Amino acid sequence: MAERRQAFRQKSFLRGCVYFNKRRGALDCLIRDYSEHGARIIFSQAVNVPDLVELYIPQKEQTLRARVQWRCGDEIGLGFPDALRAADGSSDGELALRVAQLESEVKGLKRLVKKLKAEVARGDDADAA
Repeated sequence: MAERRQAFRQKSFLRGCVYFNKRRGALDCLIRDYSEHGARIIFSQAVNVPDLVELYIPQKEQTLRARVQWRCGDEIGLGFPDALRAADGSSDGELALRVAQLESEVKGLKRLVKKLKAEVARGDDADAA
């Protein structure tokens, strides 16, 4: 299989922590390889994390925003924003990442509004009876 990465990944055995949902969720992980463009991390079991996360590396005192590129069992491949390209082909990966986060938040808010409207409608029906 041909190498598709832009940069060589250094093998590592670093402890890490993946934060998600505005740091309300956190999972410990092991960083198996690492470069300026991405990392391969492994968990103690298969996990389900959102596509946008933060990877904290205590030994480097570094936190990196990342996008999940692939998933396979208890392993996840991450790409870091500087290596991402916006949908229009520009190199502003940070902006593309932020837009994706906001779109995800908007979807969640729309679901919440729909649920609240349904609850209010049920309450009006109960008051009329």
